[in-house]
Amino acid sequence: MIKKQEIYLDYNATAPILPEVIEVMVEVMQQSGNPSSVHSRGRKAKSRMEKARSIIADNINCRAQMVVFTSGGTEANNMAILGSECNRLITSNAEHDSIRSIASSFEGTVDIIPVNSDGLINLLELEKLLNENDEKSIISILYANNETGVLQDIKAIAKIARSAGALLHIDAIQALSKVPIDFMLLGVDMMSISSHKIGGPQGVGALIVQEKFPIKSFIFGGGQEIGRRGGTENIAGIVGFGRAVSMIKKSLKKMKILEIWRNEIEEKIHKHAPQASFPGNSSPRLSNVSTIYMPGVKSETQVMNFDLDQICISSGSACSSGKVKSSHVIDAMKGDKNIATSTIRMSLGWNSEYAHAKAFVKSWKKQYDRKNS
Repeated sequence: MIKKQEIYLDYNATAPILPEVIEVMVEVMQQSGNPSSVHSRGRKAKSRMEKARSIIADNINCRAQMVVFTSGGTEANNMAILGSECNRLITSNAEHDSIRSIASSFEGTVDIIPVNSDGLINLLELEKLLNENDEKSIISILYANNETGVLQDIKAIAKIARSAGALLHIDAIQALSKVPIDFMLLGVDMMSISSHKIGGPQGVGALIVQEKFPIKSFIFGGGQEIGRRGGTENIAGIVGFGRAVSMIKKSLKKMKILEIWRNEIEEKIHKHAPQASFPGNSSPRLSNVSTIYMPGVKSETQVMNFDLDQICISSGSACSSGKVKSSHVIDAMKGDKNIATSTIRMSLGWNSEYAHAKAFVKSWKKQYDRKNS
């Protein structure tokens, strides 16, 4: 019996590594070399790393010296907030788990801005919080929500932050390669990005930092990254990251196609099940993702049933316990546990095909009909 081919629709958790990335990483791994060494192999490793840094800088419009390589997005988020030496953190109740964890142990004031039913923060509430006191504040906001894809108005938030003298950090990990990013035009102070969300390897990311804001390192070593992050750099990972970033233009073209498929998925599901809903679909959002509420069917059950149909999807963030649990993002938006515990996330990517979208709709309808039979 021929085994049914697995369909991967969980790109917002991690994207399969691009073949071009694997090729260049294999080449790097076949050659040894520490970029801190002064001999020829060390200089070559250093050159590869700096080329990757320049590729990333060119593609997001920042200066190469602003790019600080990290072990991933979570470390970049930690570095931004904990290294800023601010004594006040302002964030939303729909952030990634890494920011929520930082907020729960932050040694200072933490203010949480609620999102509305469309997943957007209240800008007037942000202004009000900033005007309440003159503490040294850092605002940390997701550019694109990892569950719903909802895009915040970063330029408007940056304007408010600048007027109040607050620092602004954005988590652009989901946004990178899905929407055009111009760091300088956004007007932010710091930005986190990650490799494995865009078809690069896991275990590497970067924090983009304006030079006028020195970040205090909390990983001490040999003074790498101009003293901003100690430890021998992951050269193969960094080069792979750079290669993935160099393919962003191709990814952005694919996003236009994925948006058509995503919209068709939602239209067919809504036509079949009018009670189904798609949290965040009234707001600007990423083209590749849909969060779908199936009335009366728990998220865990849906994930397992899709898996039985050889379709990989998820519920909530992948960066938690590895267990299916209620979505804090949907709960924050809708204030309804029944919705939060019955939503799943479907996310398309570079290797997705139209047949995958059709198979997803077929499986979703089958589960819904089984519940109502």
